[in-house]
Amino acid sequence: MERDADEAVLGWFYRPREEKLMTRQPESTPHVECRDSAHQPERHEAPSPERAPAAALSRRAFFRRMRGVTVATLTAGSVGTALLSRTTRAWAQATAMGPADLLTRRWQAYRRRQEAAMAQGSLPLPICPTNGDEAAYPTPIASFTKGLPHNALGEGDPTAYAALRAALTTGQATAFEALPMGGQIPLANPQAAYAFDLEGLDPHHVAIRAPPAFWSAEMAAEMVELYWQALTRDVPFAAYEAHPLIQEAAADLSRCSAFHGPRTNGRVTPATLFRGLTPGDLTGPYLSQFLWLDVPSGMLTLVQRGRVPIAGDDSMTTYPDWLAIQRGMPPARPNVLDATPRYLRHGRDLSTYVHKDFTYQAFLNAGLILLAMRAPFQATNPYRHSRTQSGFVTFGAPHVLDLVGRVANAALKATWCQKWLVHRRLRPEEFAGRVHQTLSGAVRYPIHTDVLNAVAPSTLFHNTETYLLPMAYPEGCPLHPAYPAGHAAIAGACATVLKAFFQTSFVIPNPVEASADGLALLPYRGPDLTVGGELHKLASNIALGRDTAGVHWRSDGIEGIKLGEAVAIGILRDLRATYHEDFQGFSLTTFDGATITI
Repeated sequence: MERDADEAVLGWFYRPREEKLMTRQPESTPHVECRDSAHQPERHEAPSPERAPAAALSRRAFFRRMRGVTVATLTAGSVGTALLSRTTRAWAQATAMGPADLLTRRWQAYRRRQEAAMAQGSLPLPICPTNGDEAAYPTPIASFTKGLPHNALGEGDPTAYAALRAALTTGQATAFEALPMGGQIPLANPQAAYAFDLEGLDPHHVAIRAPPAFWSAEMAAEMVELYWQALTRDVPFAAYEAHPLIQEAAADLSRCSAFHGPRTNGRVTPATLFRGLTPGDLTGPYLSQFLWLDVPSGMLTLVQRGRVPIAGDDSMTTYPDWLAIQRGMPPARPNVLDATPRYLRHGRDLSTYVHKDFTYQAFLNAGLILLAMRAPFQATNPYRHSRTQSGFVTFGAPHVLDLVGRVANAALKATWCQKWLVHRRLRPEEFAGRVHQTLSGAVRYPIHTDVLNAVAPSTLFHNTETYLLPMAYPEGCPLHPAYPAGHAAIAGACATVLKAFFQTSFVIPNPVEASADGLALLPYRGPDLTVGGELHKLASNIALGRDTAGVHWRSDGIEGIKLGEAVAIGILRDLRATYHEDFQGFSLTTFDGATITI
């Protein structure tokens, strides 16, 4: 009873964040320029004077209001004088909790929340460009339609797609429940696109560039890369330099006019093939050390070796299987697993890792590995040179590990907004169906000749007698649009947190690489591998590993990493105001090589 009364006295303070926006609106309210007609954001008019939020409370006004509310509440009820006396004593005793009494502490907490909200409200609204595909084609041949009804050509039903767009525009749960579906598999959580976050940027406030258009040379080049990733899934990374398929893939991609992967002297080589663009991606083995080293997990040690599919275990290589999966039917069979556990050694193994992992698994493991090897914290860590204190709850291991998980879901919220409300980009397996129909002569789609004339489709046809993309997963891609990639956004966010805490120039001790059969880890002999470089590489492995499976495009991964980075920076910026230590901010190198301080 006493606790309930006390909470009633102070309960006005604990209101939803939008009720705490006690600040004046800007003189003019900018609007989102979003070229996607299916999702035009609501335009907010400036509030009328009688409805405008109150001006920010001064410290004195806050205390006056606080005491006024308290006295009025206490004297109006039967608890009256006794509760007032007890609450007054509690305030007086609160000075023993630190340098601030209770009211001052409440004021400080309020101001931090208010300032974070004000910072969000003062940001210019983002521009959300699209590639124009949805508006260009009355039949949704260039948009994500998996799970909806499809005709015999594998084209999504226009009426069903229009219903999906209408549901996304209104956001009404009843509209989603009324969607016409083609099979048994449901769409993956489209209403998550409307979720809010109370730390960092609002999920709708993170914008990325438009993806390559359906007809473009860049889209064609990304498809050529995906064909080769499927054709070389069983080639060990350690054998790339001399393997004929790898050399053929590099030569074929070098001929693509708009391939945006890494090159050496203008050409794709076995040493750059299928790699990312971040600092560190081209140094050392293809896989990051954090995917091979043992993971200390409490009293356990996790050996990163597991069961993976057997060689050649591809799916959706026949047209009837492909069409059934596009309509939302479940796969006919699961992957066939090798009985022998192995370290990750080639593309198929990496595809399996990013099929079975939980959201931030690789980066939680990386954090545990770095802590166990005593990798030094950044020089900006306030306890780095303290003689009498060490970090723990703040600027210590619990802080790092919490933030790795904390940013992951925030990155997914921003990703789901872009996927469902802005881009709705089709998946590679859908585009491959258009290539198949075009090269087979059934119908000619506006596809760039860089993929139609490439070596990859004809090589694939020799193996499967189709131009469909062999998928590493029996079910193909998940039932949400391609752009950007959720794995990539999580990778960008989590790696950013780890770079903010650990000294990225620290050299990884005793590096390893997997043997060609995946049964052992061998000593790595080569240039030094740094924490920063291996975290960048890990982000690319997790992002582009989904490409190796056939479920994402290169640009899904590259832009997804950038989106996740922006999400993490926003959260770190908000949290910067919550620390008591003399802290100068987080310093790190971004994925494009810039040095920033948050």
